[in-house]
Amino acid sequence: MLQIKSDKFQKEVLDSNVPVLVDFSATWCGPCKMMGPVLEQLSAEYEGKAKVFKVDIDESMDLAEKYQIMSVPNMLIFKDGKPVDAVVGVTPPGVLKQKLDKIVK
Repeated sequence: MLQIKSDKFQKEVLDSNVPVLVDFSATWCGPCKMMGPVLEQLSAEYEGKAKVFKVDIDESMDLAEKYQIMSVPNMLIFKDGKPVDAVVGVTPPGVLKQKLDKIVK
């Protein structure tokens, strides 16, 4: 799972031809660290069908502001350049899989 910043967001997320799960997180956030292995697993499992990226809200405040990220971890799922689903907080892998499976073709 790659970390991306504002300069790559348009290309990697908004212009993506597959759904993208974006994990808005912070290095100081304990629950965010707990989600790391879950998101790594999803990234491998959905390779070729969906992308998974991490955005550090402290490094990309403009994105956090644009998508009204008030607490982390906060995961947005994008399809066709628009957020279509969201999950806030530590989330079981099964819940994220269900949400991805709904939009992955």
